Amino acid sequence: MSELNETPKGSRIHIAFFGLRNAGKSTLVNAFCGQDIAIVSDVAGTTTDPVSKAMEILPLGPCLITDTAGLDDIGELGEMRVKKTLSVLATTDIAVWVDAPGAGDEFARRSAFMAECAARRVTVLEFHRGDSVDELKKRIASLKIAEIQRPLLDGIVKPGDRIILVCPIDESAPKGRLILPQVQMIRECLDLHATCAVCQPSELAAILASGNYDLVITDSQAFGEVRRIMAATSPATPLTSFSILYARQKGDLDEYAKGVAAIASLNDGDTVLIAEGCTHHRQCNDIGTVKLPKALAKLSGKKLNFIFSSGADFPVPPPPQSPNCKLSLIVQCGGCMLNRREVMRRIDLAKSANIPIANYGMVLGAVNGMTLSPGSPFIKFA
Repeated sequence: MSELNETPKGSRIHIAFFGLRNAGKSTLVNAFCGQDIAIVSDVAGTTTDPVSKAMEILPLGPCLITDTAGLDDIGELGEMRVKKTLSVLATTDIAVWVDAPGAGDEFARRSAFMAECAARRVTVLEFHRGDSVDELKKRIASLKIAEIQRPLLDGIVKPGDRIILVCPIDESAPKGRLILPQVQMIRECLDLHATCAVCQPSELAAILASGNYDLVITDSQAFGEVRRIMAATSPATPLTSFSILYARQKGDLDEYAKGVAAIASLNDGDTVLIAEGCTHHRQCNDIGTVKLPKALAKLSGKKLNFIFSSGADFPVPPPPQSPNCKLSLIVQCGGCMLNRREVMRRIDLAKSANIPIANYGMVLGAVNGMTLSPGSPFIKFA
């Protein structure tokens, strides 16, 4: 249960170490973390897969430190390792290039790496053999991170506000605990010196009747029931969802709204990608594979094809050999397990491929007759 006390990796600043084989990346990572995180040897290619360690760097806060394989790895397997190493850049906020003096092709590989980082707007620091590890930490701690995430309730909740969190406990709820978005929302209410009542949908009416509340935040899957209760008891109270607040923090609500609007233009046989940022055991009434396809079919009135991805997998653009190589819509989860850089990368990939992208919560709101007010995370009834 110790992981429940740790900051999730999606809320950490990602720092990754890159360079050629035998440049000393693993030795540096171990010294940086103060632990033997990575295996160190004189054999070229000892590190074969990214290895990560969570730690705190003040004043930056919670960070994720990642060691990677050398970018000059060779052979068919080596090419796969290089590809895996470069994939780490998708979530990297700060890249550290570890210099390898005397390596024949370091200049060319370093130049290509720097160009890739510049294209992705990744901050790069260089570490040369003999440099101080403590000085590197100080340099990193002094950086301003462009993709830093604002709090979920930033500008929405103020001290003294009273919030209701609607958390259904159904077959998909983990036994004996709350899910990450619910826990993080409670913590933010405490940080803001607001109070929150936590309930299931069946208790919402009674809580609303017990006093004045400033905001209701619900699981998107309960939008239908919550809408009926609030329309009858408290129609003026602002309403949003966990997924929509995560989409606001990590993504682009306006771009997602365009994606929701594009659902009406889908045709029979169109293919929709439903992308979830975490991996978990699928339940019989799973949101991604069951509820969203039903919602999209109802909203579009069409017979659609669906493909699904989870975790780090995001097949956009799809591989040419894919039988469903043309996507007409992407529906992305809130991204509680992803950092903002990764979510924005997905949005940018969708825009570059001219594929509309929507958000889980906004689609489930739309199928229940609700939309977002322009430039706002709050729901309005259609």
